[in-house]
Amino acid sequence: MRIAEIAPVWVPVPPPTYGGIEWVVSLLADGLAGRGHEVTLFAAEGSNSTARLVSPVDGQRDLSQMGKDITDEVVHALPAYQQADQFDLIHDHTGLGTALAAARKGAQPPVVHTLHGPWNDASRRFFAAVSPPVRLIAISEAQAAGNPDLDYAGVVHNGLDLGAHPYKDTKEDFLLFLGRCNPEKGPELAVEVAKRAGLPLVMAMKRSERHELEHWEKEVEPRLAGTEELVLDADHGTKVDLLGRARATLFPIQWPEPFGLVMIESMACGTPVIAMASGAAPEIVADGITGFLTPDRDAMVEAVARTPEINPAACRDRVAERFSAEAMVTKTERIFERVAAGSA
Repeated sequence: MRIAEIAPVWVPVPPPTYGGIEWVVSLLADGLAGRGHEVTLFAAEGSNSTARLVSPVDGQRDLSQMGKDITDEVVHALPAYQQADQFDLIHDHTGLGTALAAARKGAQPPVVHTLHGPWNDASRRFFAAVSPPVRLIAISEAQAAGNPDLDYAGVVHNGLDLGAHPYKDTKEDFLLFLGRCNPEKGPELAVEVAKRAGLPLVMAMKRSERHELEHWEKEVEPRLAGTEELVLDADHGTKVDLLGRARATLFPIQWPEPFGLVMIESMACGTPVIAMASGAAPEIVADGITGFLTPDRDAMVEAVARTPEINPAACRDRVAERFSAEAMVTKTERIFERVAAGSA
């Protein structure tokens, strides 16, 4: 099958630091190419892939302009649709690209879009307008259930490369928070949980955009005990080292997270996850087996004391069984085959 994969324009594939969507696109493009498909990856300059790589926009993008200036997004996605007759299917991970797809007069080739973000008023209106004809892949059952009237081609959980996430069964006595510094991720709650549990906290964070800095200064910094270790923009090696050594990873989300790659990254390294039972977390964490699902911060504190009950090997096994790159590629490939056959 001739497949076009369109990544967002903002970050190279795979990403040098944070970039969950870009990691997923990287694994999909390489995995599909490895199975004999003719894959063309439209991705930011500086990307690396075994697929044929096209970078329509020169240079690196200013992340502060994300969502403000649509020019680069359009220039990036448009060539895939201008060359649409060269593909059997287009898999678009961008927002504006799906609008271009919906505006086409013909239905060939079919276009599939993976939903990577949350539901809000704007996203509900947008995807109601473009689907159909664009077929949608949800990244969790919870995400699909949050907007059940759309034209879903299927549900595919995100996957990861187990080989890039070293397993460790010996843990050190610290807790880890890994993620962006914003209200949805709850970094200030991680600080409170660690303090009440009496354990050091390492915060591996993205804290570069204005709203992230404002949340740090207003909500996180005033709560610090002074014992926390801050690691900014950790590269992959630093991230998996921390994930492997931590006693547990805190995932105190304050919104219905559509997936949460941090959870499967942590479990792949053999480290349990203590998560708020919201969004896709109940699909990912096996309560009492690979971590704990909790209703509030008090329960998170109590769960910290129970982490010795968790077998690190069980965490790794769950990812291998349910959230590997191979599983993600297989499910996606089957959806592509069905969509392409139905369109034909």
